Amino acid sequence: MNAREAAYNALLRHENNSSYSNIELDATIKKYGLEGVERSFCTALFYGVIERAITLDYYISLLSDRKDIDTNVRVILRMGLYQIIYMDKVPDSAAVNESVSLARRFWARKNSEGFINAILRSYLREKDKLSLPDKKKDPIKHISVKYSMPEWLCAMFCENYGADTAEKIFDEFNKVPALTLRVNTLKTTRESLMERLSAAGIKATPTKNAPNGLLLAGGTPYSALEAFEGEFFVQNEASQICVEVLGAKEGETILDACACPGGKSFGISINMKNEGAVHSCDLHKNKLSLIERGANSLGISIIETMERNAAKEDVRGVKYDRILCDVPCSGLGVIAQKPDIKRKNPSDIERLPTVQAAILCESAKHLKSGGVLVYSTCTLNPRENADVVDAFLAENKDFSLVPFEVGGVRSDGKAELFPHIHKTNGFFIAKMKKA
Repeated sequence: MNAREAAYNALLRHENNSSYSNIELDATIKKYGLEGVERSFCTALFYGVIERAITLDYYISLLSDRKDIDTNVRVILRMGLYQIIYMDKVPDSAAVNESVSLARRFWARKNSEGFINAILRSYLREKDKLSLPDKKKDPIKHISVKYSMPEWLCAMFCENYGADTAEKIFDEFNKVPALTLRVNTLKTTRESLMERLSAAGIKATPTKNAPNGLLLAGGTPYSALEAFEGEFFVQNEASQICVEVLGAKEGETILDACACPGGKSFGISINMKNEGAVHSCDLHKNKLSLIERGANSLGISIIETMERNAAKEDVRGVKYDRILCDVPCSGLGVIAQKPDIKRKNPSDIERLPTVQAAILCESAKHLKSGGVLVYSTCTLNPRENADVVDAFLAENKDFSLVPFEVGGVRSDGKAELFPHIHKTNGFFIAKMKKA
C-alpha cells in the first residue's frame, strides 16, 4: 500500500463516515505501516484535499457537466487536482497517471478511468482560462472558492470583520501552522531548552508574546522531540497568553472549569511553581485521564481532576482565587489545525452562547471577593465572545473588566487575537474582577 493509495482509503472513509480527520489519518498510517517520505506525502495529500475540497470541487464543476459524480471518483479527482495545483514537487504527468491507476485498482466501474483522465488533462490544458467566481457579482462565493471556506462562514466573517479582514484570516487558515511549545519551567528554562533543541538540529525561536513559548521551524515532526519529554507540552501561543492573563500565583486555589485536554491547567500549575491547588474539571470523565497523564509527565502534583458539568450548580462550596472559563465553542479560530470545523452545521453554533453564558454565570458564583475571572474561547464570533461577556457584566454589577498586557497584546479587558495580526490561533480573552 503506497502513500496515494493509503490517502485515498482514508479520504474515502472520512467522506463517507464524517470521521475526525486526525483519527482517520492516524489509523491509516498505523494500519499500512507508513514511514518516512511515504508517511509525509500521505499526510500532506490527505489534509490538503480536505482543506481545499471546496476549491477542488469548483474546478471539477467547471470541467464536467456531470452532477452525480460518484464519491469514489470525486475523491480521486480531488487528489489528482490537488497534486497538480498545490504540490509543486509532483510532476503533472505523475498526478494524472497515478490517479488513473487508483481508479483502475479501487473503482472498476466502466469509463471511470477515462473520465478521470479526461478531467485532469482538461485542467492542464485550460487552467489559464479557468477563473474564480466574479468578486463584484458574488463576493461571498468568490471568497469561498478562493480560500476553500464554506459560504456561511465567509458571510459570517465578512459581516463581523469586513471582507478584507476575512480574506486575511482565511489566508492564514490555509497555511501550515508551526508547532508551538510551552516550556515546562519546573524542569528547565526557555533558553536552555532552545539551546538543546538547536544542538539536536531543531530550530526554535521564542514566541513573540508568551514569555515561555517556543516556535519550532516549519515541518518539525513531533517525534523529533521525544528526547525532551516532560520539558514542554504543545500549546498555541494564544492559549499561553490566556494563561498569563489569568495571572495565577503560588499558593492560590484555581478552577479550570472546562479543562480538557489540560494545557491551560498545566500552564497555570507551572506559573504557580506547583504550589497551591488547581481543580481541573470536565464534563467527560474518560477525558480526565489525559490531564492526569500529562501532569505526571510534567512533574505537576497540584492538579486534581473532577468530572463536572460546568453549566450546572456546583454544591461543593469551594471558593476560588481565580477561575478560568475556557468554554466549549465553535472553534472558528483553529481551522488551520482542525479543517473538519469547516464541515460544521451553522445551526449547531447558534445554541452555543446559551451554554457559554450558563458556564460563566455558574462559575462566577464560586469566586472569592476580589478574585479574577477569565472567559476565553478559540473562536472568532462576537456572539460567542464579546456578546456573552457584555451580557454577563450587565447582569452582574459586582464584576468589572480588568485591563491587561501580555507581551504586545494590550487590552482594556477584552481582546481578540487574529491569525494575520498576532500569528496565533483566532482567540478571545476577557478578564474580569469581582468587587
